[in-house]
Amino acid sequence: MRLTLRQRASWLAHLYKATTQQHHRELTPLFTPYLPAQAIVIDVGAHAGQFSKLFARLAPDGRVYAFEPSQYARSILTRALAFNRVGNVTVVPRGLSDTPAQAVLHTPLKRSSAWGFGTAHLGGAAEGGAHAGEADQSVSLERLDDFAAREGLMRLDFIKADVEGWEMRALVGGERTLRAFHPALYLEVDGALMTRAGDTPDALFAWLAELGYRAFETPSLKPAPAWRGAGDYLFVADEKA
Repeated sequence: MRLTLRQRASWLAHLYKATTQQHHRELTPLFTPYLPAQAIVIDVGAHAGQFSKLFARLAPDGRVYAFEPSQYARSILTRALAFNRVGNVTVVPRGLSDTPAQAVLHTPLKRSSAWGFGTAHLGGAAEGGAHAGEADQSVSLERLDDFAAREGLMRLDFIKADVEGWEMRALVGGERTLRAFHPALYLEVDGALMTRAGDTPDALFAWLAELGYRAFETPSLKPAPAWRGAGDYLFVADEKA
């Protein structure tokens, strides 16, 4: 991965934030009921590691698997984890999908030429917006079911997925795992982004309902039997609600 001098400066700024700041602390009360000390967590779209760091501290005797296919993001993620001496996070340099494949990960380049790695996405390329272009990278995708079998997972307590519209694809590839362990799910659900991936929020909600999940808006935890607009939703299996 080659960066210009200006992009290198932006990378250093991203690294500084990732190593010195802890975002999402306000969500701790939301996550705590589903994250015992021994919890196994899947962080899909780990980005710079803010969620992975938080999960690792909430489950000190457990393990967080941080899926991040972007080479740029991983270059920050791995250093942030090492700097903070987080030892119970395993970085997985792949994405999750409904079928194993090689795919193109699109990362928007800002007008300043900085990498907009927070909105890197699979599926169609972005249209318009305040971007100067995109950096494309070939990445490997695997199914969650295959990963769980290979790792010999005996439990799975929590999945967070924020992958710019690819959330349903990531989960469909883990249907057997979801049925076996009924992990709580914290998902970004954005209709426009899911359309880019060929999916819809209604289809996601219906499919998870068939698996016995109930949805809640966050952070209010107001029941959401149907999609109520772009945002983050918590899905809890009936047996754990």
